[in-house]
Amino acid sequence: MCNCPTCGVSHYKVKFDECTDDASTYNDLPTKVCWYLLVIPRFKQLFANAHDTKNLTWHVDGRINDGLLHHPANSPQWKTIDQLYPEFGQDPRNLRVGLISNGMNPFGNLSCNHSSWPVLLIIYNLPPWLCIK
Repeated sequence: MCNCPTCGVSHYKVKFDECTDDASTYNDLPTKVCWYLLVIPRFKQLFANAHDTKNLTWHVDGRINDGLLHHPANSPQWKTIDQLYPEFGQDPRNLRVGLISNGMNPFGNLSCNHSSWPVLLIIYNLPPWLCIK
């Protein structure tokens, strides 16, 4: 199936010099591409290394509790999650992550068909000196 069943647009890039219904495609190059990285194997790799595991549990072992906000672990939101989900908050190995997405148009022309949507996953468990690098 080469066309979208809803709108009828081709899933693949079509050569511009051919205007027929049976126009050939650019070696079946997709019109839109979504790349992704698997996070579960990456999290497993982080806990396989003893040094990384020590850094991931830093918020329990090495955090300074002086009432100031040095790290997200000192925030009221972190404590609220610990109160709402006590079994999650008791295990220091549970990862707390933030998902960030922001659309951008790399050419600065809003009428351009190309856009990029980077998505970042940030681990909040890491100590602040590792986040600066």
